[in-house]
Amino acid sequence: MPPAKKRPRAYDVSRTRIAVLAQFDRVREAVATLTEDQLAGPSGLGEWTVRELAVHLAMALGRVSHELESPEPPGPKPQLTLLEWPFSTAGRAAAIADDTRELTGARPGLDALYEETAVRFAEAVPAAAADRLVTTRSGTMRLGDFLVTRTVELVVHTDDLHRATGLDIPYDRQALAACTRLLADALAEKAPGGSVEVRVPPFAVVQCIGGPRHTRGTPPNVVETDPLTWIRLATGRTQWADALEAAQVSASGERADLAPLLPLTG
Repeated sequence: MPPAKKRPRAYDVSRTRIAVLAQFDRVREAVATLTEDQLAGPSGLGEWTVRELAVHLAMALGRVSHELESPEPPGPKPQLTLLEWPFSTAGRAAAIADDTRELTGARPGLDALYEETAVRFAEAVPAAAADRLVTTRSGTMRLGDFLVTRTVELVVHTDDLHRATGLDIPYDRQALAACTRLLADALAEKAPGGSVEVRVPPFAVVQCIGGPRHTRGTPPNVVETDPLTWIRLATGRTQWADALEAAQVSASGERADLAPLLPLTG
């Protein structure tokens, strides 16, 4: 008998909005300190420079404002659920790269771009309801769900910016929590079951992978890691074997091997 589907995790749209804007403000403060030489340096993401990475971070937030300033797409139901979103990202890399390069050429001044992006977001989002449909690259989504995906974009690329520049950029706790939980839930969606417990304290615990289901006591198969390591694993920034070797993740039990399931995003 297949495992029963769990009810999707609920996210408060007001708290998510605050978290997204808070994380963007922290990135904005960090980007303002970068020199031209640093901005011209490699980002570690393909051919992107640090400047292009910074522009992409602004795009991640600006997309929300753009959609809310446009007519609502026809409904009544979204084409893409929140848990489907991580798996929809793989085919969009080329289009995202093209749009990023285009905006970088058109808006070389990062201070003005970040100021405009923050103001537009703050003005656009409070008036919109969580169930309002917005258009994404992969299909229509609920606004409340799309805002949660922005925590993933911002947290993941904040970490990219840190690794590219050495800047110590703090994480908004709520943004980090939402990002961690969505990616953990996506793992459970990809490999449903109850034989392995994946712990990412203090934000998430999920069970996944088919097999004997754990009901009480210490689970026979346990994976545990910290939020940033989990996010890097889920997005392909870190390889499973490397994380194990560096003791960044612990895995006990014969089924506690997530390598075949990672990364979750493209």
